[in-house]
Amino acid sequence: MTQDQSTAGTEPDALQGTGRDAGASSTTPAGPRSTIGRRVFLAVREFVVVVAMALALSFVVKTWLIQAFYIPSQSMEDTLIKNDRVVVNKLSPDLMKLQRGDVVVFSDPDHWLEPVPQIDHGPVLDGIRSTLIFVGLLPDPSDDHLIKRLIGMPGDHVVCCDTQGKLTVNGKAITEPYLKAGVTPSDKRFDITVPAGRIWVMGDNRSDSSDSRFHDPSGDGSDGSVPISAVTGRAIALVWPFTRFTWLSNDPATFSDVPPAGSSPAGSTVRPSASVSSSP
Repeated sequence: MTQDQSTAGTEPDALQGTGRDAGASSTTPAGPRSTIGRRVFLAVREFVVVVAMALALSFVVKTWLIQAFYIPSQSMEDTLIKNDRVVVNKLSPDLMKLQRGDVVVFSDPDHWLEPVPQIDHGPVLDGIRSTLIFVGLLPDPSDDHLIKRLIGMPGDHVVCCDTQGKLTVNGKAITEPYLKAGVTPSDKRFDITVPAGRIWVMGDNRSDSSDSRFHDPSGDGSDGSVPISAVTGRAIALVWPFTRFTWLSNDPATFSDVPPAGSSPAGSTVRPSASVSSSP
């Protein structure tokens, strides 16, 4: 009897132990799988939230504060060369006043630019590129924007050129250190007064810049000048390539002695030099 009871007593325990082990082996793997799945979900959710916030912040910054632009031509050499990237302060001109000498980016005022053929990279790549440009993570290729130096403010009387071949602004000859080496202030003569609400702009590479001079058939500044409302902002830094990083100055010394607008009535400056070509 003792042996029978002992045997009978151990069999239920064995069965119960087997049941517990079976239950544990059937439920234990589900716990880690559930934990790992939740961790992956939380990580993905956090990543999506961070990316969405970054895109939203980038869009806000690009829309109201700063924006990157790509330089597509040689018109601003040697200050800026083709394929440079610049950062533009978009607080100008609304909150920060423009000044003579500023390097400004503006939308095409009146078909200054020729149509640029679009390169098709496929709907996916084109869509991603357009999105990144839209939110400000890629520089705007400037297909419909130009970048030039502001020479004349509203009311300024700008003339090319005096007997030394220099531009005059309100009767004051200016020496322009930012000009590309070897080029003259202008090979095209003009005598204009900048209309109200507009600015007169010229490239630093005057021999290869289709600027205000070449879009002014009236000859009085009314056509070639750019509406201030078309100005996107002031370029403040060259940021790419890194080896060329520099802050972009408006060279205040160049215009420090220029008198206020209206100080020099049209026609009161010296006659243009005969040595300056009038050809475009």
